[in-house]
Amino acid sequence: MQLGIFAKTFVRSRFEDTLDAVKSYGLDCLQFNFSCAGLPTLPEFIDRSLALRIRAELEDRSLFMAAISGTCNLIHPDLAQRAQCLGRLQTMIAACRELGTSVVTLCTGTRDPADMWRAHPDNSSPEAWHDLVLSLAALLPAAESQAITLGVEPEPANVIDSAQRALRLLQEMKSPSMKIVFDAANLLAPHDLARQHQILSEAFDLLGPDIVLAHAKDLKSQGQSELEQRSTTVAAGQGKLDYLHFLSLLEKADFTGPLILHSLAEHEIASSVAFLRDKLATTLSLPSDG
Repeated sequence: MQLGIFAKTFVRSRFEDTLDAVKSYGLDCLQFNFSCAGLPTLPEFIDRSLALRIRAELEDRSLFMAAISGTCNLIHPDLAQRAQCLGRLQTMIAACRELGTSVVTLCTGTRDPADMWRAHPDNSSPEAWHDLVLSLAALLPAAESQAITLGVEPEPANVIDSAQRALRLLQEMKSPSMKIVFDAANLLAPHDLARQHQILSEAFDLLGPDIVLAHAKDLKSQGQSELEQRSTTVAAGQGKLDYLHFLSLLEKADFTGPLILHSLAEHEIASSVAFLRDKLATTLSLPSDG
């Protein structure tokens, strides 16, 4: 596995300085965000010369762009905002080859009109599902024609909030250009931590062959009683996620792609990188079940 990080973890005035920072931690790759180049995450227009310059600067540092963030609300209740999102994603897909990446990560969205990271009761409705399918159907022909993969990430507040719903989506879309971004912490509520081995193993049984990218953050619970408990996202190695089990499942699924750190501050990077390198080394030394 290649170890990488969200580029926007670093706050720098130039994207070249961001790449230097990634390299300084001995990382292999990154998930790029156009905000690092002073643009919106989803730019209205991507200048070809900028895309080629970003690629050249990566190559000069022996880094590669594991993915680019295409984060927007694919089921936004405002049709105009949704259409704008889809148009800009088309622009991003068209620029991927010049950027030197083949993966665009997506957020499946929420019916909340103001906060795309906030859950909404209508996310589980047939209408929300229908709108997600329509949005993806508008993107997949371009992705397929250019051999670009759209990475869908199950997330708690989104319409795709479980491994089961993610599998259903894959089966319904039937596209070689749709794969999974797997973040173990996203599939665990505070009361699930005691059962995390079972939950994650079942998720890998469903999604393992379709994982294109893995994310690495951690999870801990706060609150005294089960009713009061809530999840808090923390840096990898600072929570209760069993990383040996998670990494062993990735290994068992023959995943050799990028493992991308996120949801951490810059001062936490060194300890999280050391933690993951140690766990990866341990995982590789474990005997195979086969």
